[in-house]
Amino acid sequence: MIKIKDYNKLLVLLGIVVFLGLVSTPQTAMASASPIGVVDYGFLINQHPDTSKANEALRADNEVARKEFSEKLATMSDQEKQNLDRQLMQRLEQKRQQLLKPIIDSINTAMKAVSDAKGLTVVVYKNNVALGGTDITEDVLKKITGK
Repeated sequence: MIKIKDYNKLLVLLGIVVFLGLVSTPQTAMASASPIGVVDYGFLINQHPDTSKANEALRADNEVARKEFSEKLATMSDQEKQNLDRQLMQRLEQKRQQLLKPIIDSINTAMKAVSDAKGLTVVVYKNNVALGGTDITEDVLKKITGK
């Protein structure tokens, strides 16, 4: 027969075991159920093989827009100058997005392949992480460049 004193000790011990199980289980389960990857997205964009060509094309379009603006500047009112400036800026932004889209798509495809291969369920931007996560930046870059 268990004495009241022993029963209380048993309950305290059982409570500690349950508490420790609750405290450690979510962390362990979280680590194994949802591995997190981190990636330096800006680095990948800068290192992408197509980025330099895109930058050159954007610089060329920017120069064309400046010349167009300069040529029309003398004969325009202030309102017309503002409208033309806005139109040229919109055109350049559309071109930038058009040039950047295949680069971003390429990075995202490579990132998905690497994260799947490593069993990662979440990938976040590296600059948003204070501690932890598996850095897959170099693996994604290798996937993109084939090196």
